[in-house]
Amino acid sequence: MQELLRGADEIIPQAELEEKLKTGQPLEVKAGFDPTAPDLHLGHTVLMNKMRQFQQMGHNVTFLIGDFTGMIGDPTGKNATRPALTQAQINQNAITYQEQVFKILDPDLTRIRFNSEWMNQFTAADMIKLTAQYTVARMLERDDFAKRYSAHQSISIHEFMYPLVQGYDSVAMGTDIELGGTDQKFNLLVGRDMQKAYGKAQQAILTMPLLEGLDGVQKMSKSLGNYIGITDAPNDMFGKLMSISDDLMWRYFELLSFRPISEIEDFQQQITEGKNPRDVKFLLCEEIISRFHSTGDAERAKQDFIQRFQKNAIPEEMPEARIALGAGMPIANLLKEAQLCPSTSEAMRMVKGGAVKLNGEKIEDPRQVIAEKESFVLQVGKRKFARIISG
Repeated sequence: MQELLRGADEIIPQAELEEKLKTGQPLEVKAGFDPTAPDLHLGHTVLMNKMRQFQQMGHNVTFLIGDFTGMIGDPTGKNATRPALTQAQINQNAITYQEQVFKILDPDLTRIRFNSEWMNQFTAADMIKLTAQYTVARMLERDDFAKRYSAHQSISIHEFMYPLVQGYDSVAMGTDIELGGTDQKFNLLVGRDMQKAYGKAQQAILTMPLLEGLDGVQKMSKSLGNYIGITDAPNDMFGKLMSISDDLMWRYFELLSFRPISEIEDFQQQITEGKNPRDVKFLLCEEIISRFHSTGDAERAKQDFIQRFQKNAIPEEMPEARIALGAGMPIANLLKEAQLCPSTSEAMRMVKGGAVKLNGEKIEDPRQVIAEKESFVLQVGKRKFARIISG
C-alpha cells in the first residue's frame, strides 16, 4: 500500500479504496487522456507510472483516450473557451498516444478504449438524461467556471458537458478506481456522482500532483516550452533533465523513477554526507532515457553531456540564424532575434547572471553591442546554442 500511495496527492475516500483493495479481486482502474497534442511528455507519464503499479498488483488497467471529450475541449484551468479539436486532429494524435503508452505500460495487460465507443451511441434523449443529473449551481462550484463567471467572462454551454461526459465514462466502464491530476478533481468527483445517479457502485479517486516543468514553477506543458517529450532525442532529454534544480530532482525521482523509495532516501542521505548531487542526477537521467530509448543511448548521452558541458565544448551541430547586424545590435536584441531568449528583458537577465557566451567567451555587459561579424556562436546557459550568420 505504501508504494501505491507514493506521490499521491489525495485519495477520495481512502477508506473506500482500502476496502476495494482488501477484496483481493482485480479492480477496474482507468485514467483518461484527451489527445490534444501529438506527443506525450514526462508530465503525462506521472499517471501512467501509477497505472503501471496497479497492473503489477494484478488489476485491470484501461488507458482511455478521450476522442469524444477532445472534441468538446477540456475547460480545466482555462480563462476562456478552449478551441475544440477536429476529428482528424484527434485521430492522428490518438495514433501516437497508442504507440507511446507502451513505453511504460505492459502491452499485454493494458486495454485501450475510446469514449466515443459509447458517446457516439447517445441519442438526444440520452443527452438530456445526462444533463439532468447536474445543476448549474454545482457546475459553478468549479474554480475555473466560478472565476470566469464572477469576472463576467463567457462560458459556453458545451463546456458544462465536459465534466458530465467524463463522469459518464466511469458509468460506461464500471470503474472502481479513477486516476487523474489534481486539476481534474472536480471532474473525477462528477464521475462518482454519475455512477450513483445511474445506480452503479461509486469509484474511489486517486489524484496525482502536476509535475513541474524545467522552470520548477509552472506545470510541465508544451505550450510553456518547459517540457521533456518522451520522444525527445536522448541527448536532449539528458541535457534537459540535468538542467533541473537539485531540489526539483527529488520531485522527479518520486514521480518518475521506478526505484524503491528506500533507495531514493539512501541517495538523499549520501548527498547529505557530501556526495555530488550531479552524480545522483546522472542516475535519474540514465533511468529515464533507458526507459524511452535504450541503456546504450543513455550511456552515450551521458558521455556527450560530460564532453560538451563539463568540459565547455561547443557542439558541432546547432540551429543557425541569419541576422542582419548592420552597424551593430545590442546583445539582448540579438539573443531574442536568435530565439535563445523569449524577450530582451530575459536576455539582459541572463547576461547579468553570467549565462551568455560568444564563441565560448562570457559576455558581462548586458548592453554590449555586437558589430558585423561573418559567423559566430552564441550560447545561453548550458544547453542553448545558435550559430549566427550575419547578413
